[in-house]
Amino acid sequence: MPVRRVLVAALAAVLTLASPISPASPASAEPLQTSFARLAGTIRATIGIAYAPVGQNGAGTLGNLQNGAAWSTIKVPLAIAAIHANSPNAQDLAARAVTASDNDAAEKLWSELGPAPQAAQQVQAVLRAGGDTGTAVESRRLRPEFSAFGQTQWPLARQAVFAAHLPCMAVAAPVYSLMNNTVPDQRWGLASIAAPTKGGWGPGPGGGYLVRQFGVVGTPHGQLAVALAAQPNNGSFDSGVAALNQMTEWLKANAAALPGGRCGR
Repeated sequence: MPVRRVLVAALAAVLTLASPISPASPASAEPLQTSFARLAGTIRATIGIAYAPVGQNGAGTLGNLQNGAAWSTIKVPLAIAAIHANSPNAQDLAARAVTASDNDAAEKLWSELGPAPQAAQQVQAVLRAGGDTGTAVESRRLRPEFSAFGQTQWPLARQAVFAAHLPCMAVAAPVYSLMNNTVPDQRWGLASIAAPTKGGWGPGPGGGYLVRQFGVVGTPHGQLAVALAAQPNNGSFDSGVAALNQMTEWLKANAAALPGGRCGR
């Protein structure tokens, strides 16, 4: 077996052993769908949410926007892969990439994982170990002005399942801890309620922004991994942030109706 395949297989094995997750499905979402549809009617954006109880693999989805470029949210599995690989200065670079969404730091982490196809395989191994069975990490700069990894298509449901594994993965602990230290000007959406989060944003080919974020919040039933996304009608980043803030308020108001879980269940 080629050396790079051995490394990726070993990474996946270590991460999987550190992830005590049991399969399960979230509770019925019908009342939540009705409530979320009312919220969507008040927001001038296409929006979506996916959620997965921590300790479980099933994800529920709400809203029409359920996929898009990962943008900077992919920096979380990238940082985990780099730290696990003992890349030079990985801890410091990960701190900048995760807490401040520093693009230069993320590009350095990526380059230290080897050629782009090899780096993509290592980040993808982290996703697989985190329960995301289908997302393919992009190794090509499809739009040359943006990072290859940031252009990964990451469905909200898969992102929520990955987030549901994060608190349970010992090897992910340093990066999960960093997600609590978002810089002040990025503490919107889930970060505004002191949840461990990572946001990402960028313009589509037509110029309009996609703004997304994932994290882990508390409910009366335990911990819930959540992925949010918004494409504002006016295309602006600020309107996207405002939409995520409104979705966060909706999550707070509906916490009792949302499921929850914990590691090992």
